[in-house]
Amino acid sequence: MTTASQAATDPFQLGPAQNARIAVIGAAGGIGRALVAALHAGGARVAALDLPASLEAWEAPEGVTCLPVDATDPATLEAAFARLSPGLIDGLVCLAGFTAPRAALADTAPEIFDEVLRGNLTSTYLSVRAALPHMADGGSVVLVSSGLAQKPAPGYGPYAAAKAGVLALTRLLATETAPRLRVNAVAPGAVDTAFLRGGTGRPVRDTNIDRAAYLATVPLGRMAMPGDVVGPMLFLLGPASGYMTGQILHVNGGLLMP
Repeated sequence: MTTASQAATDPFQLGPAQNARIAVIGAAGGIGRALVAALHAGGARVAALDLPASLEAWEAPEGVTCLPVDATDPATLEAAFARLSPGLIDGLVCLAGFTAPRAALADTAPEIFDEVLRGNLTSTYLSVRAALPHMADGGSVVLVSSGLAQKPAPGYGPYAAAKAGVLALTRLLATETAPRLRVNAVAPGAVDTAFLRGGTGRPVRDTNIDRAAYLATVPLGRMAMPGDVVGPMLFLLGPASGYMTGQILHVNGGLLMP
């Protein structure tokens, strides 16, 4: 098996090395499917983790290991990573998450706020916690935040707060796990997937995004597609980003330029 540290001998490789073992949590969502397909095409050994209903609704590429998990349930995560042993994981991507219908924070029920935080922030913490004992030296962790973490939009309070927490986790984990691991994040803007209509594997909750109003604020003039986010993720998983940790890549067509 080619480990993350061995892959680092080729700093010009933009994605993970041939036979690198990559675990993707939230693999059956729109971005997850595109990422798994790209990793598989590049020769990585991919483990796809997601809710059972989401995995059942998706025909994963042949050779991809599919493991049912609930990223808010530590027992299912620990069981899934135990099934991937022996052997160390070279890369981890945490894509699991969802939002709630658009509503002012004052009109958001406490249980909805807690659910969104658990589905995005707590699930990221639990996923990383379960994976860390199985990560190879030199491995890469990619977390997923949102542009809303730094530029909140009215009506998305719980999601913005959760994704801001993911940014803090990114920097904290980068510090705590260095130099053994690298931890970075991508922060997409709106991506044209089922996520905008409530995601997959859970009851549909329309996010009520006004596409025309949103696109009017995007300098590149279009909605992101899954591939727009996959490219930066592949970069962060591979040796070309080997001197980056604790960093946030904003992928939003110029909507946010921090």
